[in-house]
Amino acid sequence: MVGRRVHGASRGPSSPTPTKLLVMSATHLCFFLLPQITRGENADQIPSNKRGGETKKFLRALYAKSPPPLCSHPVTRETQRSQVRCTRFMASDTGKKLMQIDVSSDTVCPWCFVGKKNLEKAMEQSKAKFDFEVRWHPFFLNPDAPKEGIRKSDFYKMKFGPVQFERATSRMTEIFRGLGLEYDMSGLTGNTMDSHRLITLAAHQGYDKQNALVEELFQSYFCQGKYIGDKQVLLDAARKVGIEGAEELLEDPSRGVDEVQEELNKHSSGISGVPHFVINGKYQLSGGQPPSTFMRAFEMAAKDGA
Repeated sequence: MVGRRVHGASRGPSSPTPTKLLVMSATHLCFFLLPQITRGENADQIPSNKRGGETKKFLRALYAKSPPPLCSHPVTRETQRSQVRCTRFMASDTGKKLMQIDVSSDTVCPWCFVGKKNLEKAMEQSKAKFDFEVRWHPFFLNPDAPKEGIRKSDFYKMKFGPVQFERATSRMTEIFRGLGLEYDMSGLTGNTMDSHRLITLAAHQGYDKQNALVEELFQSYFCQGKYIGDKQVLLDAARKVGIEGAEELLEDPSRGVDEVQEELNKHSSGISGVPHFVINGKYQLSGGQPPSTFMRAFEMAAKDGA
């Protein structure tokens, strides 16, 4: 199974490996929300011809009708060490096979919200066969973003130019409406550390609560124009889903930062873009995949563990 591409096309000598395909797809899919071309690389330090090439790649990916391929290859050694040791066959209390899904995500990435919705559709259609446990992990598209925030529209017009901004916004609006959501580009974008501290806290109170919190934060930011770095927005979301200790956490800006960093190192250090999904510690998918792709991955993971 190692290194095998699921879509079946043969790989010639000059074709990228499955690992590269996965990384490229992840980077391009979320490029619209990437204040930096890749994590840790400042756009101002990149030659203009490279910035232009990356923008063209982003537009091709954004307007493409086909999702990136599903690949199966080993997760990084750090990720393997961080995950619970499981037998090849995992079963829940109901007797169904258990799909454990680790998601690396940033709260300002629209494709992460799209991926979440499509994953949930796949889970709903597969619930007769499988049980699911979804666990969210941090990723920072722009770790140096200011805490006070900057207007979304101003930032992306400055970054990509007015024409590309309007085209990309129109396309994302269409995608969101297809999911029954309204894409709202009003409000601010900025630093996401506090949201990740809160999501990490929620995991200790149950993955269902954590998943509900992620939903509230996505709804607030993408559909209601609220700023993800606003303490009151975070507290309102935490109260709505019943997260305890949120106010104490957010009062201390250093509390929980080390744990977020540990999560980042364990689950997201080997990837270059989000959303990134790992199913049962082996099957990796990137981008806003359709429900059918997730369902196919569930079946492959189940057969692999039979």
